Amino acid sequence: MRKILLLNGLVYLQGKLIRTDLLIAGSSIVSQGEYPDLPGEAETIDCTGLCIFPGGIDPHVHMHLPGPSGFSSDDFETGSRAAIAGGTTSFIDFVTPCRGQSLIEALHKRRIEATNSLCDVKFHVSPVEWTAKTGEEIIRCIREEGIASFKVYMAYRSSIGLRDEDIFKVMKTAGRHGGLVAIHCEADEEIENLKNGYLSEGMTSPKYHPLSRPNAVEAEAVKRALNLAEKAGCPLYIVHVSTRESLDYIEKAQSQGLPVYAETCPQYLLLDNSMYDHPFDRASAYVMSPPLRKNEDREALWQAIRDGVIHTVGTDHCPFSLEQKRRGIHDFTKIPNGAGGIEHRLSLLYTHGIWGKRISLGRFIEVSSENPAKIFGWYPQKGMIKEGADADLVIWDPDANQIISSKTHHQNCDLNIYEGLEVKGLPVHTMMKGSSLFLQ
Repeated sequence: MRKILLLNGLVYLQGKLIRTDLLIAGSSIVSQGEYPDLPGEAETIDCTGLCIFPGGIDPHVHMHLPGPSGFSSDDFETGSRAAIAGGTTSFIDFVTPCRGQSLIEALHKRRIEATNSLCDVKFHVSPVEWTAKTGEEIIRCIREEGIASFKVYMAYRSSIGLRDEDIFKVMKTAGRHGGLVAIHCEADEEIENLKNGYLSEGMTSPKYHPLSRPNAVEAEAVKRALNLAEKAGCPLYIVHVSTRESLDYIEKAQSQGLPVYAETCPQYLLLDNSMYDHPFDRASAYVMSPPLRKNEDREALWQAIRDGVIHTVGTDHCPFSLEQKRRGIHDFTKIPNGAGGIEHRLSLLYTHGIWGKRISLGRFIEVSSENPAKIFGWYPQKGMIKEGADADLVIWDPDANQIISSKTHHQNCDLNIYEGLEVKGLPVHTMMKGSSLFLQ
């Protein structure tokens, strides 16, 4: 069995960085401690001056997502390469069936599509309608397929979204059988009214995308989702939270002891709605839902991470090329929603969180790896450095610098919403179950 010894690394243990060695055998961490004498036949990696973190877990990605402009530009192979280059070793994607298709059939098809992923992959399954068989299929997902999280959309009712009464049925079924519901919170009717109003007046540029999805559209939906989950007795995971008002509702629910988890994304922590004022080719890159918000929302999100109100930072990774974005050059509603980010999540969080003195190192590890593992059933095999855990590890240089660019990134896209940003703190070596998959 192959053995690897990581020497003199800084590992975050018991609330502080400790200089120590890690011994890996096969795919697992065997032990942590000092090894003055090398174990027989062990390969060594000198980690002096470097940190060793648990491999990142991104709880929210969309690889090979179909849409009117074609598939999102990263498939499971290219997207996982980008993930590994950025220190993420596992991610959770989505199963979105066609209406009329069974959840089980869609899940099996999606698993085949993901076989070329270099990362470990889990799935959230998305009921897009409620039929006589949906409840039974949710139970089967939980009992037979190892799926415990179900994503529903309050927006997009014309295609994949559900009305509140059907969301409640999904929640009640999942909650009763040990599942969790993840939810996209945006009020569909209000969005449609606003979009149609702008288009009818000839307002078609990307700057009308955020105006058609104001803060209240998200916050009102969050409030409704929390009420539904409480009545259904179902744990709730609210994806890509972007507004201060939403956080007020979430924090209140958590203070009442309700099982509510919240996620945000780097774009909502670092970028603002001024990006939509640029010419189309640049502004369209930032068309995503929910849209970028104001500075006060960004600061509220950072505070929510510090306070533990937000549990995870995912990316909603869903990149589209400029050619695909140009499908909406005369109609902002036709611009494919989404952007890449899986490659930069850890470095952006480290730069603006740790170096920026906004969050502690412990919180960085929690939101990027430990908490996703706990919430979605990967803990303690992943999300921590411990004997017996998977050797999914990132050897991290806290002082390394990089300018983010679409010309050098690993994502399969000619756009990058973080173009030109400098990051400090980068992976130099990413290991997946003891195998070296990325070496800077």
